[in-house]
Amino acid sequence: SQSLVLPALLMVQEEHGYISEDAMKYVGKLLDVPFGHILGVVTFYTMLHRKPIGKHHIEVCTNVSCMLRGADKIVEHLENRLGIKMGETSKDRKWTLSEVECMGSCGTAPMFAVGDEYDENLTPEKIDKLIADLGRK
Repeated sequence: SQSLVLPALLMVQEEHGYISEDAMKYVGKLLDVPFGHILGVVTFYTMLHRKPIGKHHIEVCTNVSCMLRGADKIVEHLENRLGIKMGETSKDRKWTLSEVECMGSCGTAPMFAVGDEYDENLTPEKIDKLIADLGRK
């Protein structure tokens, strides 16, 4: 039943938008898996969220290649543009900004992902256009 933990947690998150402690306990009881294991899975996978996130979740890679190619300036621009800091969600729940480890686009750094979409070779101008486009959705 441990092999069902991740799929079950993904289903919970899809239904509720995040995985609460009560949901973790429920999944553990349902699958007869200790709470500690469930918590370990939730905290290990960055795609699982323990609190509600914004409609548009921007995950910025800040690993070595991206950092060397200006990820710090990308983060600063996003924070200023969205009015939130890294790890925060906007009050209107439209935006969440997260820092992530390598996403495998080292040759096209700096980059971020919004949902399943990767945006690479980022510049402040490109970010402004992407944010404006997303803001209309």
